Amino acid sequence: MAIRTILKQRWKGLLLFLAVAGPGIITSNVDNDAGGIATYSMAGSFYGYSLLWSLLPIMVALIIIQEMSARMGAVTNKGLSDLIREHFGVKVTVYLLIGVVLTNFGNVIAEFAGIASSLGIFHVSKYASVPISALLVWLLVVKGSYRSVEKIFLYACLFYVTYVVSGLLARPDWGEIGRSLVRPHFDLSSGHLGMIIGLVGTTIAPWMQFYLQASVVEKNILAKDYKHSRLDVIIGSFIVTIIAGFIVLTCGATLFKAGVRVETAADAALALKPLAGKYCSALFAFGLLNASLFAASILPLSTAFLVCEGLGWEDGVNKKFSEAPQFYGLYSLLILFGAGVVLLPRIPLFSVMYVSQIINGIVLPVILIFMLILVNNKKLMGRYTNKRGYNIISYVTVAVLGILTIAYIFTLIVH
Repeated sequence: MAIRTILKQRWKGLLLFLAVAGPGIITSNVDNDAGGIATYSMAGSFYGYSLLWSLLPIMVALIIIQEMSARMGAVTNKGLSDLIREHFGVKVTVYLLIGVVLTNFGNVIAEFAGIASSLGIFHVSKYASVPISALLVWLLVVKGSYRSVEKIFLYACLFYVTYVVSGLLARPDWGEIGRSLVRPHFDLSSGHLGMIIGLVGTTIAPWMQFYLQASVVEKNILAKDYKHSRLDVIIGSFIVTIIAGFIVLTCGATLFKAGVRVETAADAALALKPLAGKYCSALFAFGLLNASLFAASILPLSTAFLVCEGLGWEDGVNKKFSEAPQFYGLYSLLILFGAGVVLLPRIPLFSVMYVSQIINGIVLPVILIFMLILVNNKKLMGRYTNKRGYNIISYVTVAVLGILTIAYIFTLIVH
């Protein structure tokens, strides 16, 4: 009877987890977008396996930050920008909204550029691929419910396995990879340090905190279900780190050893063909397409959530267009203009991404400070505030991220 009771409890726990799971896994995985894949590809092609160790502390920082977002959503049943507006005022909220919206718009453009680049490898014109992709992304959210949209997003997460397969096809040196993880190499040169900062910046972004908390609220996850939501965050952070690691080792095993340096994910996919075979190259390109489509859906959605919450407008994928016109209107405009910019001839896409990264770097530490103030507010969080040990880790994480972000902005400006 005791074994039967234990099995029954575990089965019930699994069902509860499956009911709650989604926001953490989706938010983490979508961060492996076109810009993220490009950064990981550059890390592997420039430095081989030597930066793989950095993904482990980055994963810990991601778990800590995402956990606080999910916990605030479950306990308060309010989005992050909604809480910032209530506790810090409208003026502060508006400034933050402007910064995050500009950053997200730059990233939306990058996602549609990723779609154009990935399908360009398969000889599909951007004038066909970008408009069709934009329409599909728009219909997915505008015509779907939160439940249906989440299912599709979760299925999209499965396609990241293409990077694992690409990594295996590249035949990396597992012994060397193990040594790089056990005995980390840290170089204080500007290039090496700048790449670590880039890895941090591309893995932890401001939009993620807003989207995750909004998703927890929209899914109606309550404080009593929080332990399952926390597991969702941990699993998502673990998966995104594994995928990032395989992208780095794929390029490290092939491009780095051949002396080939790339600056975009599409460059990496093309360069892999003569070095690792057409299947490895095709899988890498398909992964880029999936990631870009995925992020092209999520980033405008995240932006719509944070703006509408911050300004007190109706929002939510479960609502109809007529019930939340500002929410769907903003979502539609971001997709329209994001895709439209990519179709313009001779548009300086690198400059757009450059500026968005600077704004991203300025906004991120500020948002993290607001999050820590909110999550430690006993009137707001009750018994769910951070414990002392967790606070120490959190503040150290924020301090390190702040220093790295400032250094990252400095390297961008200098170079």
